[in-house]
Amino acid sequence: MQHQEDHVKTIDRDVVIIGAGPSGLTAARELRKAGHSVAVLEARDRVGGRTHTNVIEGAVFEVGGQWVSPDQTALIGLLDELGLQTFSRYREGDSVYIGPDGEPIRYSGEMFPVSDYTREEMERLIVILDRLVDEAGPEAPWNHPDARALDTISFHHWLRQQSDDEEACDNIGLFIAGGMLTKPAHSFSTLQAVLMAATAGSFSNLVDEDFILDKRVVGGMQSVSERMADELGEDVILSSPVRTLRWSGMDGPDTTEGVTVVSDTTTVRARYAVVAVPPNLYSRISYDPPLPRRQHQMHQHQSLGLVIKVHAVYTTPFWREEGLSGTGFSAGSIVQEVYDNSNFEDPRGTLVGFVSDEKADAMFELAPHERRERILAAIANFLGPKALEPEVYYESDWASEEWTRGAYASSYDLGGLHRYGRDQRTPVGPIHWSCSDIAAEGYQHVDGAIRMGQRTAVEIGRALSAGVQAAPTGRGA
Repeated sequence: MQHQEDHVKTIDRDVVIIGAGPSGLTAARELRKAGHSVAVLEARDRVGGRTHTNVIEGAVFEVGGQWVSPDQTALIGLLDELGLQTFSRYREGDSVYIGPDGEPIRYSGEMFPVSDYTREEMERLIVILDRLVDEAGPEAPWNHPDARALDTISFHHWLRQQSDDEEACDNIGLFIAGGMLTKPAHSFSTLQAVLMAATAGSFSNLVDEDFILDKRVVGGMQSVSERMADELGEDVILSSPVRTLRWSGMDGPDTTEGVTVVSDTTTVRARYAVVAVPPNLYSRISYDPPLPRRQHQMHQHQSLGLVIKVHAVYTTPFWREEGLSGTGFSAGSIVQEVYDNSNFEDPRGTLVGFVSDEKADAMFELAPHERRERILAAIANFLGPKALEPEVYYESDWASEEWTRGAYASSYDLGGLHRYGRDQRTPVGPIHWSCSDIAAEGYQHVDGAIRMGQRTAVEIGRALSAGVQAAPTGRGA
């Protein structure tokens, strides 16, 4: 990998990839395997995008994406190719649920310990959502016959049209809102919620933490990107924010298409460009000529959510001695989810908690020491007073990072998905888009990033081999 130099150099490649996260690196790796030349330009001084393994006060933290679920076959296949191992998340013992009364209750099994009526309502809502997921699917939910109606009502209000049980609505909403999109349930549509569930196979899968949060990568998820970058060597250029993308070739296969991408350190002339960053960062690049009107509008309707990922390390995983798994849920708590996040073969215990959307707003208004006290108190409400005194405490704040600006991934505002979703993966001339934010299966996850990288590489590779402009994936693709 190359780091920033004092002068700007110019190189020629078949394809230039903007962004050295899992999607961009997968696209580069697949294109290279097919015999095409590539260059990857990355704004940060590291690869991995929204995956990052960091050492803080002697503790190793995965401050970004980290989990592997059984349906994520693209990721699992790549892990095998790269020689990376996984280990299971600790989940033995009871979980803890805190309901509207604020009292922690230990429980086992999948369903929260709620009243019979609330349980029945939760189960009924899951059945309704599973049916919608089956009908809509992950690839083109905007083709559902009720897509517009589902996309113009917030998930919060739709749930309350289906049920009069507020606790059931809050709990079901938690899995999509705080748990995945990291936005309040009133700010995104039911169609967006259905897509989120469809990309995991079903809503039932999404509410099963033993499925979604199954395994982790030994050495951290960032090592996936690091291994791919090692293979690509000098073709990965770090500390090189892209400022300008000049392009041509919108008038059909007979028009000579190509791109010139200008970064702070390197100018790359290529046949095709892959923009492999989240949609909220597309506009950080100046396009010459400008992108079409449709793209300008679409990108303004996609935004990332907000979450504080909290890491707390203890001398031992004390909760295990008390018969607890370390797992806790509460729609009303500052920390809505907590899990045992201890590292592979590490005798210490690590907890990870998540503070999402409006609760994160409130926490960021506090002084750091007060925020820490409030968050640890919330974790202690699940797991007892020993949680108040970690050896190491750290907050991942992706929203403050220049080259991310939120977490975990982008979603549309009300009405945006059915209006623009069909075009989110369509190339613009020689410019292709590749990131987890626009994936079908694996949306928002490293698996989706890899699937998009593979998909994009196939499209461009086919076009390069044929010697013509890459055809769009189609309105429903």
